[in-house]
Amino acid sequence: MGGIIEFRHLAKSYGQTEVFRNLDLDISPGVTTGLVGESGCGKSTLLQLINGLERPDRGTVRTFGEPVPVTGLASFRRRIGYAVQGTGLFPHMSVARNISLLGELEGWSDARIRARTGTLMELMALDGELTSRYPHELSGGQQQRVGICRAMYLQPDILLLDEPFSGVDPLTRADIHEQFLKLMGSESTTVVLVTHDMSEAVELADEIIVIRDGEIVRQGPVERIRQSSDAYVARLFGQGRAS
Repeated sequence: MGGIIEFRHLAKSYGQTEVFRNLDLDISPGVTTGLVGESGCGKSTLLQLINGLERPDRGTVRTFGEPVPVTGLASFRRRIGYAVQGTGLFPHMSVARNISLLGELEGWSDARIRARTGTLMELMALDGELTSRYPHELSGGQQQRVGICRAMYLQPDILLLDEPFSGVDPLTRADIHEQFLKLMGSESTTVVLVTHDMSEAVELADEIIVIRDGEIVRQGPVERIRQSSDAYVARLFGQGRAS
């Protein structure tokens, strides 16, 4: 049985650098899956293949049971939230507009936009007084929370997270983790989380996929991965953060 996201015989290279040669992978629906591995192993490339930002050289990528479309990508991507390291917020837009932009593009009413924005800000512990501020007036942790709110705005079927919690101090990060888990408890979706940090994957994910040099080393529930005898997996657990 396949997953909500499927890779079959996937090959992908950038110039002379081969990222994947013949990858087969299923990602389960309705859970948070952590993609863990060292820099350059292909984690972020997988996210970009899922939402059509990148295309495979060979093989297929299926999302929602269908190949990632070549046309109609805008409609397709509305079903997929995407948050990246550094938040990617628009500096000229207020917090409220950064969060609600997709609702505006969808033609939502002002009342619906205000309600959805308020719900997400409350779930991510963002004070309502922040709505009129601009990204440069926020702390790093607040910017990351705003980025998550924006990614979840249209209640996507899939949420892709590419190192969204990096770059803040440990206390702030722990607080964001807590609010993110609260959000996921309130709004069910399939989450694919890219992280270098095994401890972060253990805290946030239901399943973990360990990638090394473009190959799947281990995949399964957190406890099964924790008990793995593989030396590379053990090293990731031992150092907490792969670098």
